[in-house]
Amino acid sequence: MARFVIGASLKLYFGRERTMAWSRAIDELCRAHPAVTSGLVEPFAIPSFLSIPEVAELAGDGPLLVGAQDVFWDEGAYTGEVSATQLAEFGVRMAEVGHAERRRMFGETDDTVAKKVAALLRAGLVPLVCVGEEAEGPAEAAAEACVRQLEASIGPALAAGLTGRVVIAYEPVWAIGAADPAGADHIRAVCRALRAALRRPGVAEDSAVIYGGSAGPGLLTRIADAADGLFLGRFAHDPEAFGRILDEAVSCERSAP
Repeated sequence: MARFVIGASLKLYFGRERTMAWSRAIDELCRAHPAVTSGLVEPFAIPSFLSIPEVAELAGDGPLLVGAQDVFWDEGAYTGEVSATQLAEFGVRMAEVGHAERRRMFGETDDTVAKKVAALLRAGLVPLVCVGEEAEGPAEAAAEACVRQLEASIGPALAAGLTGRVVIAYEPVWAIGAADPAGADHIRAVCRALRAALRRPGVAEDSAVIYGGSAGPGLLTRIADAADGLFLGRFAHDPEAFGRILDEAVSCERSAP
């Protein structure tokens, strides 16, 4: 089981050519970097839907997990949607659900996120569940809000008898797109609370809590005692920055007591 889970979503920033150039660079980096080859880091990349087949073919049986940016919870007469079983057929291993942007722009709720989590677990995929408080405030209040989101998002699936791995991405809404991430003490407090809440029947042992929200180089070493990795956005558009974060993972392991 990897100590850290580190990856990035490309959202809708890149076209096909740049997506593939970035993916090739990340794939080559992950195949050679000691943080990944040693099993310390499990890397993932989440391109747009249209690029998934090409990125999945590129990744092949290598260490880079390919994810999707969303999923629908059913199959049938749902124009424009993509199901969990379709994603699995194209080599997807995880899917992001509940991101703050989708909640704000497309009306995602805890209920719809819970349905998507259940669909992903049924298909054998890993739900990457985004949680985060709206406004900046005390860490204790943020932790309570995020644990409520976590329980609402994964609780129904577990109550229905579904089991599997879950990755929780703590992304305070107020920090998304900001110049800097949330403070290290704040992140550690919330991630510890989420880790505790994730320890429940039905959740696999290799589940994880990672931090997103303007995450970039220099952060992992400050939160590694409480977080299991990073969910990167624009700071990972430069593959060299991704490499520096892998370097940090090695440093964290060497300095661990």
